[in-house]
Amino acid sequence: MSNEQSVPFDRAVKDKMPWYREPWPWILMSGPAIVVMASFVTLYLAVAGADPLVVDNYYKEGLAINRTLERDRAALERDYRAIVTVSPAQTRVRIQLTGKGILPEELRLRFVHPTKAGRDLEVTARQTQPGWYEAAIELVAAARWDIQLEDPGEHWRLTGDWYTGDASFVLEPRRA
Repeated sequence: MSNEQSVPFDRAVKDKMPWYREPWPWILMSGPAIVVMASFVTLYLAVAGADPLVVDNYYKEGLAINRTLERDRAALERDYRAIVTVSPAQTRVRIQLTGKGILPEELRLRFVHPTKAGRDLEVTARQTQPGWYEAAIELVAAARWDIQLEDPGEHWRLTGDWYTGDASFVLEPRRA
């Protein structure tokens, strides 16, 4: 008997199968292939969801800080204080502004999202009666908002935080 006849038929066929019919090369190649696919997914997420730069020009922003502090001081000197009430459906806002001097006819109210600049909202509130202002709003869902209230000429400003579970909140000038 020759050696060829002593080898079972299944084994002889298996030894002559092409490499791509074997499971081990595919098992070994699947790990790197998954890593390559995951890197493309990560690249897409990084490019599609890129965060904007917080500040483009640091020098100009540094100069603007002094202007911001002046606006806070101006609000403090005028003794401005605002009570802001948001409707339960968060579609209207009412502001009661108190302070010394003549109150403006309009106020600019900014809802600043803490992390996504694209979700910020700016509305103009018009005076309905002395010291009272109203505006319509359309907010996206967020747990907290940074709020800025200022006159249209940007001479003064009031700031604060609003947690959306609260019906009203107070805005006051920052104290240096």
